[in-house]
Amino acid sequence: MSQLGSPAWQALSAHAEAMRKEHLRGLFAEDPERFTTFTIDEGGLLLDFSKQRINAETLALLHVYANSVDLDAQKRRMQAGEKINHTEQRAVRHMDLRAGEQAPPEVKNVLKRMQVFCESIHSGRWRGYSGERITDIVNIGIGGSDLGPRMASKALTAHQQPDLHVHFIANVDGADIAPLLARLNPRTTLFIIASKTFTTLETLTNAHSARNWLLATAGNENAVAQHFVAISTNLELTSKFGIANDHVFEFWDWVGGRFSMWSAIGLSLALAIGWRHFEQLLAGAKAMDEHFFAAPPEKNLPLTLALLALWNTDFLGAASHAVLPYSQSLALLPSFLQQLEMESNGKQVNRDGEPVGVATCPVLWGEPGTNGQHSFYQLIHQGGQVIPCDFIALRESDFPLPGHHIALLANCLAQSSALAFGQTAEEVRATVVAEALVPYKIFPGNQPSTTMIIPALTPYTLGQLLALYEHKVFCLGALWNLNSFDQWGVELGKQLAGQLTPLLEGQGDAAVFDASTRGLINALR
Repeated sequence: MSQLGSPAWQALSAHAEAMRKEHLRGLFAEDPERFTTFTIDEGGLLLDFSKQRINAETLALLHVYANSVDLDAQKRRMQAGEKINHTEQRAVRHMDLRAGEQAPPEVKNVLKRMQVFCESIHSGRWRGYSGERITDIVNIGIGGSDLGPRMASKALTAHQQPDLHVHFIANVDGADIAPLLARLNPRTTLFIIASKTFTTLETLTNAHSARNWLLATAGNENAVAQHFVAISTNLELTSKFGIANDHVFEFWDWVGGRFSMWSAIGLSLALAIGWRHFEQLLAGAKAMDEHFFAAPPEKNLPLTLALLALWNTDFLGAASHAVLPYSQSLALLPSFLQQLEMESNGKQVNRDGEPVGVATCPVLWGEPGTNGQHSFYQLIHQGGQVIPCDFIALRESDFPLPGHHIALLANCLAQSSALAFGQTAEEVRATVVAEALVPYKIFPGNQPSTTMIIPALTPYTLGQLLALYEHKVFCLGALWNLNSFDQWGVELGKQLAGQLTPLLEGQGDAAVFDASTRGLINALR
């Protein structure tokens, strides 16, 4: 498919020329029912996209384009387990991980083993080499083996087990793991090594440092089996490390890393929040799966988010997208979505091996409100760039303190309103300020945004939210004709790092590298 040549794409391009001249002030003035028209209330989630720079014709044209790429057929192919990750010849079946009673037997088996393990830790049946209870869990992974569980564990702080502390290590920099180990007790610490192949450089470097730290106190290699478990498919290497086969939890090549939190990769999260809560997380995601496949296009939450992202990126020229959760518990959500969206759709070659020809995934970034208001909101308000925003707010606080949540919500609504409508010179003058200050106090407005209201931050609603964004990624991949489930762009750097490691250790010939890299090697040595 060539997007640029299709009639549906050309119709959107022509429509965009007219819409660029429209201001959200005018769009709201023309349609008093605009909020009702551009709001979806589904499964307890309310999505208000009335502050997007669209009208009814925009939405209709976007749906025509979605039909032109046969999005429904692509959904059915994924649901049927076809190998839609064609470059790696893999199916994309992460929905099977949260399918409940409909899950495949192998998934049910691993989930049952995870439940038994969690209960053995929480009950105190599992003990360390000294006979003491486990008090601290350290998840060692990177990328998809770290970001999802880390983000969700932070998000569900209010639901965590009170007598167990879960930590996350990812960076190969010793500054990540060393300060944590200095605070922990090796007799009461258990490590989860999350690596499908058990060869990931960063993860295994940290794992061996943790192993040496344990043995420095235990003095007996048999202790490793009581303080390490693995999430992997490589039983040979996990056994060599000292981990018993019974303590290795598998997952499958049809689970992509950034979609893997629902699998055994979520073991650290299940330990943090308890098995009952982990099951609720899966149930929330399953509910969103069912909505995605059953809801009509005009009421489909993931499709709507995807169509708006396509419109803002390729027709309004937005190069970045801000995710602004007005919830400190969701502070790591933007980091998680950076991998989910940019690793999935940050590509310029389509499924036919040809250039896409248009901009694809924007740069995704963000911080929780109200912190971001005191840093980068200035740029969004007056920086002259189109920066679409996702505001996410909780109707009920997960940590209710008098006066806090109302102030938080007021700021969220104020910012989305100010970004949309701005402030004119006449409105500035009405506040009686010096004329010389008037130009500085003008806010152009017309920044597109979506506001999502979640009833409360629970395991169930978090599952809904994350699955919503997963399906948004799938839809955008279909709309851009991309394979959203490979990530060849990360491979070159890994290969070069492997070649550079011996050179930094003083071995080998650096002549194969460019002058800059050679100079930097010499400077570092």
